Amino acid sequence: MIVVDSSVWIDFFRGTTTPQSERLDSLLSSEPLGLGDLILAEVLQGFRSEKDFNLARKLLTSLDIIVLGGKDIALQAARNFRALRAQGVTIRKTINTIIATRCMEDDLSLLYSDRDFEPFVEHLGLRSAMAEC
Repeated sequence: MIVVDSSVWIDFFRGTTTPQSERLDSLLSSEPLGLGDLILAEVLQGFRSEKDFNLARKLLTSLDIIVLGGKDIALQAARNFRALRAQGVTIRKTINTIIATRCMEDDLSLLYSDRDFEPFVEHLGLRSAMAEC
């Protein structure tokens, strides 16, 4: 299963063409996709019109929803953050540390365009869905 980060969904819904949004477009009809509960909130809170919100909600809630947090993930996310910081890398957003950690713990690929995830791929073994093209 591939988890799709909000950074890709936002480009997808805005109609912004990126390699990641194009990959998402091709995956929607061919691969099982997962969506973190916090990613769902991040994406949906950005819609201004009720119509667009409802269309996006319908699509997004048809995917497998993954609970991202919990005590064990929180503890491992803190360990991962500290491991990266010890290597001179500081992750900007805690939610990205949680998303990356959940994916690594459950052996899920992540489709993202947010640079926060690169150190997880380079140093901790997060699988990038772009590398699997």
